[in-house]
Amino acid sequence: MDRLLHLDRTLDELDPPHWADPAADATRLIRTVHELRSLPLRTLRPADLRMLVTQRVALPYVLPLAVRLLLEEPLSEASFYAGDLLLAVVTVPAPAWAVFPDLAVRLRDVIAALPAEAVADLPRGAAEDLARFAGGPASSG
Repeated sequence: MDRLLHLDRTLDELDPPHWADPAADATRLIRTVHELRSLPLRTLRPADLRMLVTQRVALPYVLPLAVRLLLEEPLSEASFYAGDLLLAVVTVPAPAWAVFPDLAVRLRDVIAALPAEAVADLPRGAAEDLARFAGGPASSG
């Protein structure tokens, strides 16, 4: 977790270039992602992290934050259902995980320890996504 530095900085600072304001007719999702880029990393909530991960925004900064939460509570509910942050994280493309092999290994260990009944309660396809991630050298993809 050495990469959890700069928690007082924003994604706009850490992941240039600074994003311009969204267009007036931008969707709520686009407006929200733009807003999240202007918040200090330490203030991002699980739902914010899930959104940024699913939108593939600044993954070198967001992914370690999400994994840190998942190591403590892998099936927490970020926005929609128990395990939604976990499923967002395990579907991140392999190249993003290449710089975090240690985090991928730790997350695989957490996934391996999940009770089968908890995995069965996840949405359709989740068990396959978890298995795909757990079986990869450094990621899912």
